[in-house]
Amino acid sequence: MRSDQIKEGANRAPQRALLRALGLTDSEIKRPFVAVVCSASDYIPGHKHLREISEAVKAGIRYAGGVPFEFQTIGVCDGIAMNHKGMKYSLCSRELIADSIEVMLTAHPLDAAVFIPNCDKIVPGMLMAACRLNLPSVFVSGGPMLPGEFRGERIGFSEMSEAVGSHAAGKLSDEDLREMEEAACPGCGSCSGMYTANSMNCLTEAIGLALPGNGTIPAVYSKRIRLAKQAGETVVKLLKEGRRPSDILTKEAFLNALRSEMALGCSTNTVLHLTAIAHEIGVPLDIDVIDAVSRTTPQICKLNPAGKIFITDLDKVGGIPAVMKELSRKDLIHLDIPTVDGTVRERLEKAPDADGTVIHKIENPYRQDGGIAILKGNLAPEGSVVKQGAVAPEMMHHVGPARCFDSEEDAVAAIQGGKIKEGDVVVIRYEGPKGGPGMREMLAPTSSLTGMGLGSSVALITDGRFSGATRGAAIGHVSPEAAAGGLIALVQDGDIIDVDITNRTLTLRVDEAEIAKRRATWKAPEKELTGYLKRYAKLVTSGSRGAVFED
Repeated sequence: MRSDQIKEGANRAPQRALLRALGLTDSEIKRPFVAVVCSASDYIPGHKHLREISEAVKAGIRYAGGVPFEFQTIGVCDGIAMNHKGMKYSLCSRELIADSIEVMLTAHPLDAAVFIPNCDKIVPGMLMAACRLNLPSVFVSGGPMLPGEFRGERIGFSEMSEAVGSHAAGKLSDEDLREMEEAACPGCGSCSGMYTANSMNCLTEAIGLALPGNGTIPAVYSKRIRLAKQAGETVVKLLKEGRRPSDILTKEAFLNALRSEMALGCSTNTVLHLTAIAHEIGVPLDIDVIDAVSRTTPQICKLNPAGKIFITDLDKVGGIPAVMKELSRKDLIHLDIPTVDGTVRERLEKAPDADGTVIHKIENPYRQDGGIAILKGNLAPEGSVVKQGAVAPEMMHHVGPARCFDSEEDAVAAIQGGKIKEGDVVVIRYEGPKGGPGMREMLAPTSSLTGMGLGSSVALITDGRFSGATRGAAIGHVSPEAAAGGLIALVQDGDIIDVDITNRTLTLRVDEAEIAKRRATWKAPEKELTGYLKRYAKLVTSGSRGAVFED
């Protein structure tokens, strides 16, 4: 066992002395050592209950004959970090999480690991670490929050964000805003829609590194505690079998995750994260592969923020196994590949059939292609991403004049100040991985547009990215980014931009001679950077490559 490096032989007596200082007995020292990597936090709603999940995991490990050792990772709540400098650190935290886990589990060599994330960057950061270390691993998240309710209608964080725009437009009073604020997030768990956290937890299940139910069982249900105990037992079994992430995370497993992503209409951030995870495990996955899967996978679920169905509704009708089972009816799922608990085929045999309402039958999808689309064109030769399943039909093709802003703050001020008109195309640049740095999420501008009644008449494009709570014609990850000299840097107010989501193109209608003239005088703005952001900006690659670090 890997832990023998710190407990076998006379030369390891000093290490064993330190283990005994922890209270370990002779019999415990002889057993497998299992890491419990937890991101519990007192100020992230999705993580405040993770210590209870961790205790359940440790109970499962002990029952199966292992010895658990828990340590914590950092975690950023994107909702709290939104629309201020803190959001620059959100995506950046993904690499820190992966690196810190690598440090801990190399300095203290254990035999297997259970990972307990819940929100946004923490899930992919832990997945990247699992790939890097390649120890027998199981993931169990903290589960989704229950939806809130405001005046008889279920709501989530996206509706709360859009209420800010409604308030700015005078459509919602101070008292209404306060009442909604108190109702939107009723308790612990990852925010209740198919936002990034729930998207990644669902895809961890679809890819095979988590048990069925991981993505959908509500945080407050006792079933979540039972799942955590089962995860602890399962990881010890994986250790005995010698099954590692590299055995599970094959090309076929990534394709299963991508099919599920398109069928569910997940957050656009999943494109960044799946690309980065594939990079860590050595599976070829790029924008073109994602585009090909999108074009051939029907969207059969439309969850909040794209609709009024919540993640808890999906859980009631069978969750991710039921979605994958429906896709398998058209041979869109690889069945005879391993997961942490048997094969995909064995999982799906136990799943219920699609109910036809929450999960549409594949013959009657919401759309014939996936919920996420990749757009290319002279504005995004390396690609850009849109959650097309959450775009109003009238905005699937939009041509309008550019309104350009060099920061999110300037764009939000213009939107909430009534300076954006129907038909405009809002351009937010210098918010990419290098230019931001940190590729901030743009929930404030998109939700403000929607709340002010402009969601079905204004498009927004950025080299930054969007929260999973975003809906509307919001095109992110424009690559190359402005700071790298991408064409988005040269757009001027009044330029005509053609956003054709149906045909997957993003075009600036300015002739080449004018573009060359602008490029000759262009210079990227300099930003005074310090600390981690300065190092991050030097190392990070394009959004089209998953914003991973240079090798």
